[in-house]
Amino acid sequence: MKGEVKGLKTLIIKETPFAYYVHCFAHQLQLVLVVVAKGDVGASTFFVNVSRLLNIVGVSCKRHDMLRDVRARKLKKALELGEIESESRLNQEMGLARPGDSRWGSHYRTVLHIIDMYSTIREVLITLGNDPTQRDDWPNIHAMVLILESFEFVFNAHLMLVILGYTNELSQSLQKRDQDIVNAMTLVGVAKIRFQQLRSNGWEDFLEKVKSFCIKFSIDIPAMDSKYEPHGRSHRFYPIQTIDDHYRREVYIGIIDRIHQELENRFDEIFQVRI
Repeated sequence: MKGEVKGLKTLIIKETPFAYYVHCFAHQLQLVLVVVAKGDVGASTFFVNVSRLLNIVGVSCKRHDMLRDVRARKLKKALELGEIESESRLNQEMGLARPGDSRWGSHYRTVLHIIDMYSTIREVLITLGNDPTQRDDWPNIHAMVLILESFEFVFNAHLMLVILGYTNELSQSLQKRDQDIVNAMTLVGVAKIRFQQLRSNGWEDFLEKVKSFCIKFSIDIPAMDSKYEPHGRSHRFYPIQTIDDHYRREVYIGIIDRIHQELENRFDEIFQVRI
């Protein structure tokens, strides 16, 4: 729509030189997430692994049924033990739908479901990995279990959940039909403040949540002051650094800074209006 030669923006301005063009707010936000996800190695690797996971568990109706049955059994047990409340809205059936490339709200739901169904997914993968009838797919399944049980995957899943959770709320607000430039400017400003607070004061709480999840599911937690070794990738492409440096500075702060910068870049029309 913003094409310099034949884009709708160009055609309208030719007819009405004083018209002011503002890109769709929600689409601008989608572009922010696309740039960040594709520009960050950790984020892009995480979503590649999510795609691989969905390919494995969603390849057949039988595997879909396995996920559903295992989850139902776990929910029943949790209800009997009083670990969850018996409310339909809390215990509704979840699936692992493939996220749409242009709708990052669907990515948020997928990551949310992966975290919520983590034990179910892992049990299904392990069952498949021990099933002789699935032998042809064992290399993919075994590799996926290794990825799923890594600190790196859990860390990135929780970080994407936070990031996409914030932007999903913003996206829902920006899609309202009665939204105007002033309100959009305010919403984007609030989102930037939240990300800044997350950057400045959120690391310790975030890391504790990740560690608690790892402890719950018996996932090894690396010593944060030890040397970082990339999981499943060559160390040649990474600087010598501690695990704390990598996850806190390079991943956590790095992604938040990219989000903040892209919000500035993509919503330049909004901030120009304020001036």
